[in-house]
Amino acid sequence: MQGELLAAVTGIIGLVLGIVIGAAVAGPLFRTRSGRLEPSPSQEGGALPPGIAEVLSALPSSAVVLDSGDKVLRASSAARAFGLVRGEELVIGELLSLARKVRRDGVIRETDIEVAVRKFGPDATSFAVRVAPLGGTGLVLVLAEDQTEHRRVEAVRRDFVANISHELKTPVGALSLLAETVQDASDDPEAVRRFTARMQTEATRLTAVIQDLITLSRIQGAEPIAEPAPVDLEAVVEEAIDAVRMPADAKGIELVGSGAEGLTVLGDEAMLGTALRNLITNAVAYSPKNTRVAVSVGTSRSSIDISVADQGIGIPQQDLERIFERFYRVDAARSRATGGTGLGLAIVKHIMTHHRGEVTVWSKEGSGSTFTLRLPRPESREIDVSRNDNHQETAQ
Repeated sequence: MQGELLAAVTGIIGLVLGIVIGAAVAGPLFRTRSGRLEPSPSQEGGALPPGIAEVLSALPSSAVVLDSGDKVLRASSAARAFGLVRGEELVIGELLSLARKVRRDGVIRETDIEVAVRKFGPDATSFAVRVAPLGGTGLVLVLAEDQTEHRRVEAVRRDFVANISHELKTPVGALSLLAETVQDASDDPEAVRRFTARMQTEATRLTAVIQDLITLSRIQGAEPIAEPAPVDLEAVVEEAIDAVRMPADAKGIELVGSGAEGLTVLGDEAMLGTALRNLITNAVAYSPKNTRVAVSVGTSRSSIDISVADQGIGIPQQDLERIFERFYRVDAARSRATGGTGLGLAIVKHIMTHHRGEVTVWSKEGSGSTFTLRLPRPESREIDVSRNDNHQETAQ
């Protein structure tokens, strides 16, 4: 897509040049009214053909025009902001070398580069670059499109595909193997019962992964809830605790809830229930037998906090920043043993984003963990909405 855009732009520039050169080689110089394409300090009267600056100023890419002496004739504000240009110099040696080759043989060139010149932001910025001659004028156009975020998203997508392939392959492979085993043991009723029970376990795990994927796909990337409804937190806490009561009882884990009486937030009851249920499920799964998981609700001036505290194994400090990533597991073997899908905390994070809230975690190895859902108080949210409405009315 980027290559097609740049090719189209180069074609437009060539067409403009052809018209300009055919009419008058030395016409009056064009000066941009938008200011998006800026002249170099000493190039106010530079020999940029008419019409070129207008085309370049409409581009989202970083654009630089070099004259026959490698001096910057024009540079977009983006090119200067990224640090590609300083004063009248194109400071990236790789781009300068490429521009000289294009000027010499007239062949358009494309490349990808990484530039570590920004004082803020990522350590390096990735660019997709296209360098083209501007007719027979000796001028060279350099277009550089920032690809940093695109490549980060692409890396996340690749990791997600690899992870989900692995997560689905494990239960599917187990089901296939167990089916073959059942077939071979058809004359042994006890073995058939044992293996079919294992098949049910793997089928349940596969169903859980698919259901979590559906949930995550539905909520991620969507806008915050436009018209939230009042949600009774006491009911949400009770339902979430009841949903996890059976596995908790099986391990002798006590589930207690407190502080939610009479408290209400604005949001989606089903989503909030899912988020809290995921946190309690994790707390039970990673807690030793005969311990306690406490769900408490507290308030501050601007938020209502729902905390889930356990007496489990805790999370290493180096893993705390990554536990909300999809499929990230602190201990993969233990996670699979507990039947987790690796998507629960990612779902929690997206749900809180929908509610203009956040999820935080405190944990210490050997001392347990506390996850907190922080939601804006209803009155605070109404004030924010009112302020936004007033601001829009003023702007109109």
